[in-house]
Amino acid sequence: MPLIEPASNAELEEFAPAFELFQAHMGFVPNSIKTMARRPDIANAFMGLSFAILGPNGVLPAELKSLIGFAASAAHGCRYCQAHTAHSAHRSGIDAAKIEALWQYEISPLFSDKERAAMRFSQCAAQSPSLVGEAENASLKVHFSNEEIVEITAVISLFGFLNRWNDTVGTELEAEPAAFADETLTPGGWKAGKHKTDT
Repeated sequence: MPLIEPASNAELEEFAPAFELFQAHMGFVPNSIKTMARRPDIANAFMGLSFAILGPNGVLPAELKSLIGFAASAAHGCRYCQAHTAHSAHRSGIDAAKIEALWQYEISPLFSDKERAAMRFSQCAAQSPSLVGEAENASLKVHFSNEEIVEITAVISLFGFLNRWNDTVGTELEAEPAAFADETLTPGGWKAGKHKTDT
């Protein structure tokens, strides 16, 4: 059972326009946002930041941003966000085999050198304290512009907030990402744990 239950349907009515964007992008509205909605100012501020970082006006493709979020969440250990980002990566067109091979990115032929640099940076940046050093910075700069590096760092940082939020609150996983994670991530050791749905 989560620490905080999502807000009631009546409390969520004011968020209908923003929730339509989540529905279109993810196929559902995250319980994490429904929980934040108990404090509307926080939910609105977070959604604004989220859309600025993950929305269509960015400089990185959605597929890469999903992989970056997945790598950061896997490094952090948040099972809720791992399921979400893996599901989003698949919805953006990434094959399940590539998602399953995330931790073999250094040797897997499914990843380009550019993606390897981003995964390495994400994995190191998601640690606390950050393990990003000169080697990771240099590798990233070979493949990405300053604007792209800002966006990569923003994605990692956004999921840093979400990882901490959902891991602490024990947010219940929604059916769609739970089913995808059960099928795709479980063979690699993923378990829903405290995020498991009761339905």
